[in-house]
Amino acid sequence: MKKLEIIVKPGKGELVRQAVEALGYPGITISQVEGHGTQKGLSQGKSNGHYRLELVPKQRLEVVIPDSALDAAVETVIKAARTGQPGDGKIFVSDVQEVIRIRTGEKGDKAV
Repeated sequence: MKKLEIIVKPGKGELVRQAVEALGYPGITISQVEGHGTQKGLSQGKSNGHYRLELVPKQRLEVVIPDSALDAAVETVIKAARTGQPGDGKIFVSDVQEVIRIRTGEKGDKAV
């Protein structure tokens, strides 16, 4: 199994959630987070001066999927989240050794 940790612009989180759910993976965790990548935040000018936003608001979505679904899930997320502009986000892929559903004790794919 694989865990996708998806960091996207706040306006793209719902689109990514819907796209992943449409693939058949409705179990997802969504968090509001702040951070920056290689750009180190945003610089914006206003009529009364210039300011720098070091930590940019983002959404983090986490979903566990079978190994066989990895390529389709990654392509789906990219299609839903990409704007072509800096700050579109990242997808981190990790191996998941085990999943256990607390309520039933089910393990593995059945617990996802």
